[in-house]
Amino acid sequence: MELRKDPITRSWVIVGDEPEHHAPEGRCSFCPGGPKPPQVISTLGPNEHGGGPVMSVVHPSPLYRVEGEPHRRSEGIYDVMNTVGAHEVLVQGIRHDIELWQSSDAEISQFLLLAAQRIQDLKRDLRFKYVTLFKNHGISAGQEFDHPVSQITATTFVPRRVLYELRAARDFYADKERCVFCDTLNQEMRAPDRIVETGADYVSLCPFASRIPYEIWLMPRRHEASFERSVLSKSGNLTELSAMLRHTLQRVTAIAEAFHMVLHTVPNTYQKSNILQYWKTVDEDYHWHFEILPILGTRAKPYFLKEVYYTNISSEAAADRLRKLTVR
Repeated sequence: MELRKDPITRSWVIVGDEPEHHAPEGRCSFCPGGPKPPQVISTLGPNEHGGGPVMSVVHPSPLYRVEGEPHRRSEGIYDVMNTVGAHEVLVQGIRHDIELWQSSDAEISQFLLLAAQRIQDLKRDLRFKYVTLFKNHGISAGQEFDHPVSQITATTFVPRRVLYELRAARDFYADKERCVFCDTLNQEMRAPDRIVETGADYVSLCPFASRIPYEIWLMPRRHEASFERSVLSKSGNLTELSAMLRHTLQRVTAIAEAFHMVLHTVPNTYQKSNILQYWKTVDEDYHWHFEILPILGTRAKPYFLKEVYYTNISSEAAADRLRKLTVR
């Protein structure tokens, strides 16, 4: 496989002819005593509050591999790279039937702590420009494994969606010397029609221009550019973050059978870019957040609307319904 860059959209695409991976039938490899134990990278054992154990393992069929160098090269006008990176599976617990939104705050805290540790560790590799956590739940979301897991990827490029955010955040900060995410959050808090839940340190909301019905963002109320620094610091309120993530996913699974969850955090500031220049003010202008995108079984609009996005439920109506859902 190789990475190819579209010169028009500037998106990197993995292209290859490798056979599609299918999870082996029979006993789960992520459960204790499984038939083919995974290659463990890191573990966090049970804590005094009942959280854990959780572990990070090498993906059995990784999209990115740690060996080698990216070797960015040209093929005429096109850019090509090797699929160098990292692809890990975060096993959320030993139970095969307990998902994040069914877990205790202590169990979710252990999961978030391990995710932060793995992101921080992968960023020490200067080949990697971006590291993120994501979860695909449900068949229509591309869920790979029956066991409750999330995944981490480290790439030698910054994904296009994050680049859009970095550009907007940098330009807003250059003009106003303020974080656009903080300004957005302050406005939403003053007129809370789109707020789903608030806590002392975190908030969940439906974005003003939601791309799909019931899209939710979860973010810290105070300015924090880095998820991993926030979670690993003494100031990180893991108990509240865990509870709000649990509540958010309970709401999402009450209205949709499938969803994508992805963490947007600061790029690898150890890997400086003299071309993009995003790293100069990124700690001041960027703001980490989770984006949760439910997948509803509604009829899709024609293709020409896809890049504009279409939602038949306003952010205000979505937030109102999500607020009223019972969470525990």
